[in-house]
Amino acid sequence: MAMYIYNNSPISPPLPPTLHSKQPVMMITRTLCICFLMPCMARAQSTDSLPSPWSWHFQSTVIAQKHSGFRSPYKGNNSLADTVEPIATSLSATLFIGRRLWKGASLYVNPEITGGKGLSFTTGVAGALNGETYRVGHVEPQVYIARAYLEQQIPLDNSSYEQMEDDINQMSGYLPSHRITISVGKFSLSDFFDDNSYAKDPRTQFFNWSIWANGAWDYPANTRGYTYGLVAGWYKPGWAVRLSSVAVPRIANNSSLEYRFSRAFSETLELERNYSIRKKPGAIRLVLSRTASRAPSYEDGLKALSNGSSYIPAVIAGDTVNDQFGGRKFSVGLNLEQSLSPATGVFARIGWNDGQYASWAFTEIDRTVSVGMLIDGRSWKRPDDSWGIAVSINGLSKAHRQYLAAGGYGFIIGDGALNYGHEAIVETFYNTALNGFCHLSFDYQFVQHPAFNKDRGPVHVFALRVHISW
Repeated sequence: MAMYIYNNSPISPPLPPTLHSKQPVMMITRTLCICFLMPCMARAQSTDSLPSPWSWHFQSTVIAQKHSGFRSPYKGNNSLADTVEPIATSLSATLFIGRRLWKGASLYVNPEITGGKGLSFTTGVAGALNGETYRVGHVEPQVYIARAYLEQQIPLDNSSYEQMEDDINQMSGYLPSHRITISVGKFSLSDFFDDNSYAKDPRTQFFNWSIWANGAWDYPANTRGYTYGLVAGWYKPGWAVRLSSVAVPRIANNSSLEYRFSRAFSETLELERNYSIRKKPGAIRLVLSRTASRAPSYEDGLKALSNGSSYIPAVIAGDTVNDQFGGRKFSVGLNLEQSLSPATGVFARIGWNDGQYASWAFTEIDRTVSVGMLIDGRSWKRPDDSWGIAVSINGLSKAHRQYLAAGGYGFIIGDGALNYGHEAIVETFYNTALNGFCHLSFDYQFVQHPAFNKDRGPVHVFALRVHISW
């Protein structure tokens, strides 16, 4: 759902109708039924010695969430509801199609359907509570093309080759270990950057945005999380360097992207080093990003608020956009993962952005630290199960918190006032395999100071997730 930046006299866009109270239970029940029928529907694996020119995969994820009531002396347009809400349910289903073209080239197309909503329509917590709702633009299910991009592998001199298994957006065959990879088209920038083995996928791992991603990286994307552009990567054993240039939204967190690339664009550079400590694999990644957009500064927002304007010069109701370019944001992130044993891994992320201009695409976090652990169930004879626990602590720049304290709103947070404190989130989940195609997860999140406001909370959030894949 697209959100807009207003002052303390907001004009909210009309909200779509909520799901019927019985629909979350019905959606989960139907999904569980599909889980047990899926083995009969799965495609037979090819026994040919030559790799198939096609790759086919599918996923469907249903998440149902509910939160407790909590202390709230006041609330604003973007506040998390302080009373118990009806169950908020999201649904996504994706078909991952790959086709091998000429030597080293593949085409990937991902038709997708999403629907449902997050708690309070995904407002009120900067470390948002459901990683799937970033892809949801409407309550009613919508069909669209999530990804459509061409990828070319270019082997470099004296390269060895490693065998790759057929996987999501990955063709089976032999991949040069020393290569350049170029991807161009529509994709999510997080497909290529800020990877982590233990905290990356809200469909199978942690739900919270500031745990499965670097919350301070305001990575460019439309409402559903996708953009257009180019990613180039250089790979050799133990090392990788990736560079991208992509489109940014015309309006904060909107489906419409900007194509005036001389004035609005985003570039990201990532350096990756893979290593081993006592034969236990690990990785460290440094992510640098610079974005130019129509985003206004928080200083401009404070001036607009003091002048009694009904909006700051960022976004106006409807499709009218700020006619001034000049928004700049620089961010840096560090991403670490380390295996402790075949069953256990730990991870950490640290992120920072300059926080002078309005958050524009991902979420409203300017500083973040997260740490956690993921353990699979082989030690208790459930190798396909997993348990995870993590903590994230998020913060704002001085300019950003002054703007919110004056009554300003961003596209995710804003209570009309602010008693600033760091937003702290603890999340734990257990993911159990029902069969080879379906997993059921139970998730709990504790949120202290939601939207950085010490006057509100804490909040207890409970969730159930069903995930099908083949």
